[in-house]
Amino acid sequence: MYGDSAVMRRRAAELRDQAAELRVISDQLITQLDAIGWSGRAATSMRTRLQQRRSELRDVAARHDAAAESMVKHAAEVDLLKEQIAEVEKDHEVALAEARTRVARLHNAEEGVRVDPTDDDATLLAFEAPPAGHKAWLEVDLPGVSQ
Repeated sequence: MYGDSAVMRRRAAELRDQAAELRVISDQLITQLDAIGWSGRAATSMRTRLQQRRSELRDVAARHDAAAESMVKHAAEVDLLKEQIAEVEKDHEVALAEARTRVARLHNAEEGVRVDPTDDDATLLAFEAPPAGHKAWLEVDLPGVSQ
């Protein structure tokens, strides 16, 4: 629900690959110009501009690497939140099943005599659960449900 961390990690790998390509291209610019054997004022001016471009390309590559690292960290946070949500959902399911069992036993044991469930069981039975995987699960405060 809050992002596919596998897709995020793939995109981070793509960004790292692009950064590596930018570094290779930046080095090739200088190598190719040097291979020409061109000299003179125009050649010097061109070398100066290419050195600037090389520096700029390397800066862009570094930003790609930083973006990739941020994306990987975000993916880890997304995974952690999903795990926490799943744990709360599971705890809720267990607590709700136990409350239903206790209430069913109360009614069966007293045959015809109405026995009210405990406050905790009544709370669990009345709770309207958020949709599966929703971040609202992280704010659930119910008896028997961990946070």
